[in-house]
Amino acid sequence: MQTQSLNQTSYVFRTENLNVYYGSNLAVKNVTLNIPARQITAFIGPSGCGKSTILRCFNRTNDLIPGARVEGKLTYHGKDLYAKEVDPVAVRRRIGMVFQKPNPFPKSIYDNVAYGPRVLGMKVDLDEVVETSLRRAALWDEVKDKLKENGQSLSGGQQQRLCIARALAVKPDVILMDEPCSALDPISTRRIEELMKELEEEYTIIIVTHNMQQASRVSDMTAFFSVELVGSNRVGELMEFDRTEVIFNSPTKQATRDYVEGRFG
Repeated sequence: MQTQSLNQTSYVFRTENLNVYYGSNLAVKNVTLNIPARQITAFIGPSGCGKSTILRCFNRTNDLIPGARVEGKLTYHGKDLYAKEVDPVAVRRRIGMVFQKPNPFPKSIYDNVAYGPRVLGMKVDLDEVVETSLRRAALWDEVKDKLKENGQSLSGGQQQRLCIARALAVKPDVILMDEPCSALDPISTRRIEELMKELEEEYTIIIVTHNMQQASRVSDMTAFFSVELVGSNRVGELMEFDRTEVIFNSPTKQATRDYVEGRFG
C-alpha cells in the first residue's frame, strides 16, 4: 500500500460540502470526502441514499439530467471540475464509466473497443489499442478469434468486460462503476472483481455496490451513505468514510454498524 504522505497529489478527487439537487429537491447533502489515487473506493448504503448520484458528479454525467444541479466544491487533481472553462466531454474521456447493465453497442467486438478512440480522433494504432484493452479487461483470449462478431452476442459477464475494455481504450485516469455486477452470475462477478483488483495498479476506481461482501473483498476505502426523509423528500447523506476494514469491523457510527451487519437497508 502507499507509503507516501497524504498530500494533495495523493488524491484524485476532493469534495467539500457537495450538494446535488434535482429541480428544487435536494437529493444528497454535505458530502465531504477525498478519493485516493490508484485505490478502489466503494460507495455503500440503502437504496435512494445518493450513491449513484454522487458517482455521476465525478464525470459530470449529472449534467445530462434535466434540472440536476451541483453545489459545493469538487476538485480533480486540484482543479475545479465544475469551472466554466472545463469541457464535460473531456472530463468523461479522463473519467470513464461502467454501468449496472452491460451496454455494448450493436457493433462488432472490435468496433465497440475502437469506438472511443475513433470518435475522439486519437492518433493510435487501433489494432494495438483493441488488443491491449481487451487483454486488460481479461477478455482477449475469449474473443480474439471472433472480433468481427456482434458484441451483444457475448454472455452477460463478457459483455460487461467488453464495456470495461471500451472504457480503457480511451486511456482514462479513473474508472467509475455503478453496480457493475448486479446483473451477473457469481462466476462472472468473481471475474469482474478479480479484474478490478488487477486494474487498481494503474487506475483509480470508484464502485457503487449493494453487495456488502463485494465491497469488503475489493475495496480499500468505503463510504457509507444513509437517507432521511425531509418532508416527503428523501435526502442522502454521507455518514462515514474510512478504510474498508474500519467500516466493516469498527465503524464509529451505530448506523454504519447496523447497515454492514444487515440490520437495516
